Amino acid sequence: MVISQIADGIWRQVEAVQDTVSETFFEPVIRLGVTGLARSGKTVFITSLVANLIDRGRMPGLVAAGEGRIEAAFLQPQPDDTIPRFEYEAHLGALTAQSPNWPDSTRAVSELRLSLRVRPKGLLSGLQGPRTIHLDIVDYPGEWLLDLGLLDVTYDAWSAQTLERIAKRTQAQAYLERISTVEPDAQLDEPLAKELAAAFAAYLTQARSDGFSDCTPGRFLLPGDLAGSPVLTFAPLPAQGSDGRKSLRREMARRFEAYKREVVKPFFRDHFARIDRQVVLVDALGAINAGPPAVEDLRAAMSETLGAFRPGRNGFLSNLLGAKRVEKILFAATKADHLHHSQHAQLTSIMEALTREARERARFAGADTQALAIASLRATTEDTMSHEGAALDVVRGTLLENGKEAAFYPGELPQDPSHLLNPARSGADRWLDADYQIMRFAPAPLTLRPGDGPPHIRLDRAAEFLIGDRL
Repeated sequence: MVISQIADGIWRQVEAVQDTVSETFFEPVIRLGVTGLARSGKTVFITSLVANLIDRGRMPGLVAAGEGRIEAAFLQPQPDDTIPRFEYEAHLGALTAQSPNWPDSTRAVSELRLSLRVRPKGLLSGLQGPRTIHLDIVDYPGEWLLDLGLLDVTYDAWSAQTLERIAKRTQAQAYLERISTVEPDAQLDEPLAKELAAAFAAYLTQARSDGFSDCTPGRFLLPGDLAGSPVLTFAPLPAQGSDGRKSLRREMARRFEAYKREVVKPFFRDHFARIDRQVVLVDALGAINAGPPAVEDLRAAMSETLGAFRPGRNGFLSNLLGAKRVEKILFAATKADHLHHSQHAQLTSIMEALTREARERARFAGADTQALAIASLRATTEDTMSHEGAALDVVRGTLLENGKEAAFYPGELPQDPSHLLNPARSGADRWLDADYQIMRFAPAPLTLRPGDGPPHIRLDRAAEFLIGDRL
């Protein structure tokens, strides 16, 4: 029995090495991570990307597609049997229905494999036939990504940082008032611990709804089957007293460490550490609409996000041995279709400024980064109207809340991103000389020609940056 178990373990290791060697030499695998904070459009991005790789009529910016070297693209069973499959067909059906609707948002890890048959270019084109390249797309909530920043923080440090950050936020006042009446060094009372955890989760939910990005721990927002468990029953408390062995604060600290050990580390080990290309989707327009505090919070979150990545270049041995690093990171400002194209350059500049620290750190480590303004699915059309004797560039679309057609002008984004970032960094509560608005548009009914994927803005350029060099 023992010998058979040892033999089985050795054979499993041999199979794993064989699979890795096969992927390295014969059928390369690009493992693309897709994440973003709330309402950034992860599900729509993946659905539109896959649809446009299968029907490539709208992908001229993807060089291999523009040159006609992608002969076929088809879905295959994913390699990870324990990860839910991304529900591509259901999401595409929602977007292309006669009365289209936005698909449900990401709530857990999912995966999809798209295989591409690609002809080589250059001198090799006449010496060998097409090869297969697998694109494994891993979708995971952005809130879980921010949780990786907790791994190097103690409960005391996390509590102090969190309480200082939320002290002036109206969304946190109910929680702050509640803990002001609590004795952290008092003996643990489980109903009180649950009450405090629920109050802190309520704050996180409201803060995320109001445009803030630093909403960790992420599983408080997406608990899944962990709802009600001790690993999610903790909250930040001020340092007071001696923290006796059975005190409330001591138990909160123990559960915080359990959260890192049992929730955060397995996610990093099983999913995140295996990614070699990454796209981070950002609802920059939503943050701008929410005001300077939300913009500064987003900038800080983007900077901290890079701490979770292992940026750098993958060489021959790193691919063979599985010690992958994130080679390319795309920071994409979504919902560019909410702006007239005349303002897309400003949105890109703002995105570049928001992620400058993160991108510089990645470049220093050897990774390639880019900031881009995109719309995974174009939901509007452009128009020019006369307003007070002047031409006004607007977008037209169907409003999500009432189904009515509307023309919309969100405000003029500044040419210089510092006009947004400086007030945000200085702690301003609102924009002094401008008013930025955002509307929620429903997806437009689609009539697609054979060979065309859903309409988009710069999705082909995003794909070229992320995977073009491997095609």
